[in-house]
Amino acid sequence: METAGSEPNGGMRVGYATLLLHRYRTVAKTKGFVRATLASLLAFAASLGFSLMAGVYSNIHASNHVSDIILSNTPAFNLDGAFVYGTFAFTFFVVLIALLHPRRIPFIFSCLAVFYITRAGFVTLTHIAPFPDRAAVDFGATIRSYFFGSDLFFSGHTGTPFLLALIYWQEHALRIVFIACSIIFAAIVLLAHLHYSIDVASAFFITYAIYHLCLQFFPGYKQLFDDEEAHPDLS
Repeated sequence: METAGSEPNGGMRVGYATLLLHRYRTVAKTKGFVRATLASLLAFAASLGFSLMAGVYSNIHASNHVSDIILSNTPAFNLDGAFVYGTFAFTFFVVLIALLHPRRIPFIFSCLAVFYITRAGFVTLTHIAPFPDRAAVDFGATIRSYFFGSDLFFSGHTGTPFLLALIYWQEHALRIVFIACSIIFAAIVLLAHLHYSIDVASAFFITYAIYHLCLQFFPGYKQLFDDEEAHPDLS
């Protein structure tokens, strides 16, 4: 026997599933959308590969650490769990909201690709060793090498959520969430002595420049992101 509330809830679930299916069917009609989506995802995957190689390179060529006005005057807190698990939670959230609005995928992942390729370039130019006084890391070798290496400048954990805040600037709730994530990650990496203060401070300025470059690089993707019913030619 159905309860009084089962039909409305079921209808809501069916209704949202229908809406989501409609979004995918509608955006699939946009000329060049599938190709743009595949290109943006491939570019994003390549950017992660470049970032990994840049991290390995920076670890091999790391020189000495330097003093820092914040890190030299604060104790190191053990926040590695928040740093790693927070990254996984943040990644899951970003993928989820992207999948809920497929028309936004090309612009989001193209921007992220430019961000990580740019950061990989910066990392290969700077080879400063991590600050020596930082919390011990209890994770395995793979996690340590990817999250706790010498790829310091600039902070990806600070810049990535700030980039998404700029991307979602017109949506107040998401803007606040992403700015909060950026500030929280900035605090974590500084308190745990995982980044120098210049890595964090510069991330906001470099990310802002990257976003405005992406507006020039991907105007069709941005139009599709902004307008639910837009069908620009992406070919």
